[in-house]
Amino acid sequence: MSSEIYTEQFPGASHWSLVVGAGQTLRFTDVEGGANLSLLFYNPRNLLERYNAPDTLKCQHTFKLSTGNCLYSDMGRIFCSITRDDTGWIDTVGGLANKAKVAAKWGERDYQSAHNQWKQNGHDSLLVEVAKYGLGKRDLAANLNLFSKVATDDEGNLVFAEGHSKAGDSIELRFEMETLVVLTTCPHPMNPATEYPFRPVAMALLNADPVSADDACLNHRPENGRGFENNRRYNAAVQHSHC
Repeated sequence: MSSEIYTEQFPGASHWSLVVGAGQTLRFTDVEGGANLSLLFYNPRNLLERYNAPDTLKCQHTFKLSTGNCLYSDMGRIFCSITRDDTGWIDTVGGLANKAKVAAKWGERDYQSAHNQWKQNGHDSLLVEVAKYGLGKRDLAANLNLFSKVATDDEGNLVFAEGHSKAGDSIELRFEMETLVVLTTCPHPMNPATEYPFRPVAMALLNADPVSADDACLNHRPENGRGFENNRRYNAAVQHSHC
């Protein structure tokens, strides 16, 4: 892995977006512990192509995601591969809190009176970011929640794991195609904290090493091999269009 291209730190209750190139890695780090980072992915060349949670889980025969898994688009291509996950479990089913849920759980606090200490919610945060690209509510697909874990108990109920992510835990996503990344650091909707949790997340953009034949993500499932081939053909066509 090469040196950092640039770094950023996002406070709790914030949102951001950026376009990441094929062959680059985003490293996210939980600064204080107990963070939540909600993510969505889109193809910036065709915003109708976006992250598909059901296909991602189904083709890799899993309920959770971690090191070795790939994140698929609804076109059978791989946006990115999870090359590092210190937490061992990335939530795929918890979704986002909305304004009503945050108000019911933690009370209301608006930006006009509280500024950066207001109680923003994940749904509205992502909605603000996708609007910058001409997208709206209909374009908010099922998201990922990095640094959070939601498992099931013996009765099949979803259970939020408190203290899942520790200070300094990192997750690295290696991008296999150019991708618009939309993110928010708002709390997980199932977080039982009594006070609204403002948990910062650090980000670093790096150039990734080339994918080798023995790459763990490439070989994690036979389906991933086909996804990488779809990417190879797509990226070749994109590169040819620039010639």
